[in-house]
Amino acid sequence: MFELDKLKDECGVIGIYSPKDESMAQKLCFGLVALQHRGQESAGMAILKDNKMKYYKEMGLVQEIFTKEVLHRLEGGDIGIGHVRYSTTGESYVANAQPLVVNYKGGSIALAHNGNLVNANTLRDELEEQGSIFQTSIDSEVIANLIARNYSLGLKEAIVKSMERIRGAYALTIICGDNLIGVRDPNGIRPLVMGKLGDGYVLASETVALDVIGATFVRDIAPGEMVIINKDGVDSSFFSTGQKCAHCTFEYVYFARPDSDMDGSNIYMTRRNAGRILAKNHPVDADMVIAVPDSGIAAAIGYAEESGIPYGVGLIKNKYMGRTFIQPDQSMRELAVRLKLNVLKENIEGKRLILIDDSIVRGTTSGRIVKMLKDAGAAEVHLRVSSPPVKHSCYFGIDTPSRKQLVGAVKSIDEICEMVGADSLAYISIEGLIESIQIPGEKLCTACFSGDYPMAVPKSANKFVFEKC
Repeated sequence: MFELDKLKDECGVIGIYSPKDESMAQKLCFGLVALQHRGQESAGMAILKDNKMKYYKEMGLVQEIFTKEVLHRLEGGDIGIGHVRYSTTGESYVANAQPLVVNYKGGSIALAHNGNLVNANTLRDELEEQGSIFQTSIDSEVIANLIARNYSLGLKEAIVKSMERIRGAYALTIICGDNLIGVRDPNGIRPLVMGKLGDGYVLASETVALDVIGATFVRDIAPGEMVIINKDGVDSSFFSTGQKCAHCTFEYVYFARPDSDMDGSNIYMTRRNAGRILAKNHPVDADMVIAVPDSGIAAAIGYAEESGIPYGVGLIKNKYMGRTFIQPDQSMRELAVRLKLNVLKENIEGKRLILIDDSIVRGTTSGRIVKMLKDAGAAEVHLRVSSPPVKHSCYFGIDTPSRKQLVGAVKSIDEICEMVGADSLAYISIEGLIESIQIPGEKLCTACFSGDYPMAVPKSANKFVFEKC
């Protein structure tokens, strides 16, 4: 599958508590479409109706999977959860798609998970030694297994005991009994928000999922918080306190939709702020500011506003290219970039351009884009990046290459500039990025830039045996 050279997020989750809601499946579907940017390989939903669990999951995009016929079979419900997934290691199988539905002595659990556990392999080995049988290769099944094993303690205590065992990043939506449960990891790495929908409630990875189904934003779920939603309302409790808050900075840089609000900051505004800071710290004399669409647009607008240099369109994104594009050989990679992006030659010919991108991972696509612009007649191309150099792998639910494949880890900025063929190259600093997000630096995870992880991480070169979710 061809994609621009970007990091990939793992998943998006949604949960709805709305008793006797005949449009439950449609609402979940709309919410998942709004979260589709967080995962494009598989999607699924599980719905509890009259104490019976029904679910459907498949490989593909949300709108491909949930046809009218499928939604009709799922219609009506009291509680529902949904999931979109991007897998990383190993092959993708429908068995690994979510929500994960498991039966146990106390009934059934449906679970959707965004994030990654850093101790999943250890826990799985321990559980298998004790007789547990696993049906998937995802770490989410470890969580479901732990909850099921602790069910005799009662729902709340079972989840608390399970959360005490796991380490890593997670935002969970769970159906257990007649309860919708939301859980966010103690560091707050992965996002989770709560909204009000009529007499019910919605949990989701981003506020855009609330907007599309007509829910009103209530608040972010706090780090280390568990909410249990049922006929009695919302019960909030904390299973962990005192750990370092570490919201993922890459949510603000790239992953989240620009129309989302996350932990008190609007994503579009943070990206525009980053562009402004780039213009202040790394000015250059040029004729026009352009963006790598779509993720670089907000920062490019900010750069143009601060610098006084006009913003214009230099690259057109093909929004209708199929998500699977088989590259027959290495020589076709440049053509693949051209299929995704095309140069608006008449607008850039003879001009000195400032090209804004949100990040550089391997640097391969950046080089091809710069070449395309110069081949189309650009006089100069000055590359500005609205995130610092990516130098370290992520272990918390983002698919990053090994460190030796991260160009920011193995080359200097001057070497990267020469490699991509730009006339100049500059990145925003970590301090500048923190300033743009407007959340104190001690509450953000900048590990992919700084190597300062909020918890101990695996030492293995192959980061995980499990597929991440």
